[in-house]
Amino acid sequence: MSSIQPLGDRVVVRPEPAEEKTASGLYIPDAAKEKPQRGKVVSVGPGRVENGNKIDMTVKPNDVVLYGKYAGTEINVGEEDLLIMRESDILGIVD
Repeated sequence: MSSIQPLGDRVVVRPEPAEEKTASGLYIPDAAKEKPQRGKVVSVGPGRVENGNKIDMTVKPNDVVLYGKYAGTEINVGEEDLLIMRESDILGIVD
């Protein structure tokens, strides 16, 4: 896999796979699958500059995060589908 280094306050996230089955065991067809809203941070940018002050990133690689349903831009790096988004699109870090 080739790597990607985001710029500014951008974050690269590997989305978790969509659910294949319901809790009761029924298989979900591809057309009905929900977009994942959870993923693992692959890499982060250096942060942003605001009013002359550098603001460091809150998230770091390997953090599991929640993000908005339509957040980010889908990119393909090698064989892998990833999302690149601003840190502000991330809703929270999962412990």
